[in-house]
Amino acid sequence: MSGPLTGTKIVEIAGIGPGPFAAMMLADMGAEVIRVDRSQAVIGGDPERPPLDLLNRGRRSVGVDLKNPDGVATVLRLVETADAIIEGFRPGVAERLGIGPDDCRAHNPRIVYGRMTGWGQEGPYAHTAGHDINYIALAGALDPIGRAGQPPVPPLNLVGDFGGGGMLLAFGVVCALLEAQRSGEGQVVDAAMVDGAALLMTMFHGLSAMGFWSEERGTNLLDTGAHFYDVYETADAKFVSIGSIEPQFYAELLKLSGLDGEELPYQMDRSQWPALKERVAAVFRTKTRAEWCEIMEGSDVCFAPVLSLSEAPQHPHNQHRQTFTEVGGVVQPAPAPRFSRTPGAVARPSAHAGQHTDEALVDWGFTADEVAKLRQAGAVK
Repeated sequence: MSGPLTGTKIVEIAGIGPGPFAAMMLADMGAEVIRVDRSQAVIGGDPERPPLDLLNRGRRSVGVDLKNPDGVATVLRLVETADAIIEGFRPGVAERLGIGPDDCRAHNPRIVYGRMTGWGQEGPYAHTAGHDINYIALAGALDPIGRAGQPPVPPLNLVGDFGGGGMLLAFGVVCALLEAQRSGEGQVVDAAMVDGAALLMTMFHGLSAMGFWSEERGTNLLDTGAHFYDVYETADAKFVSIGSIEPQFYAELLKLSGLDGEELPYQMDRSQWPALKERVAAVFRTKTRAEWCEIMEGSDVCFAPVLSLSEAPQHPHNQHRQTFTEVGGVVQPAPAPRFSRTPGAVARPSAHAGQHTDEALVDWGFTADEVAKLRQAGAVK
């Protein structure tokens, strides 16, 4: 590995969604991440046929029984030589298991303890169940997403789980690691998806304060209200995206769409946006997506075809950038961002639960005899 986090050791207590995404990001950047899977999840699997859960790529897995005292001791021993640990339990669960922040700090005062939850470690909702859709709803991030006269549209689980959750957890862990280098002390990183989703909405709070944003969904500049910032269906039932906000880009849109010869209302006359949208939509329906690409790609319209999951890796720009890579026979997004001197990479495909228990524990300081005893005690599998 040559990534910027090479030499950093991280313990990941296996979870779902944002926690694995954060661990994936850290591993992509060169960190040695060991994933602690529940021993109950260890059911075997052919190493030549990696699991297809791509969020688990880049790290080895050990199977540990966290309800076994020896299993808990195993995790705490891993913590002794680690730089960070991340977990995604509900508040208080890690403490009850004996691997909470105080337990880990007793074994390693420099440990950075990353906690991933939806609602945060405290607050009225802290102990209730939830998912991405709930966190972004409470954060005020879901309500603005959607078209006029229609309900809010959940943006997959990108905003809560990954953008506001896992990505901010990874950012928080790296920030705390940098601080620990100066202070010699670790700390807890409380990453809550509701906080992160709210943070992602910072610009829109500013626009609202300036009077430039209406809470009426689908009537604003960036929420499909504007005719020059939307997606349009083409003649072959595919779609293109248009983002011609600035006047010079809007002029290019009118020119290349053939609308520059018509008497059209002023671009920023919001009262005319619905009518203008109908006109622009009618124009885009006259040609196929490929034909519009031929006309608009490479121009300053602010244009791109709307590609599917299978189409995106085939686009020439993405191929030139190597935006996607193939690991274990599966095409997937490549590590990002890019580094000029210490590029990140996917170290290995996803692992079966417990696939590397013996080898990983030995690499982290256990003897073969100790691993054998842990197996015999049912602490690892």
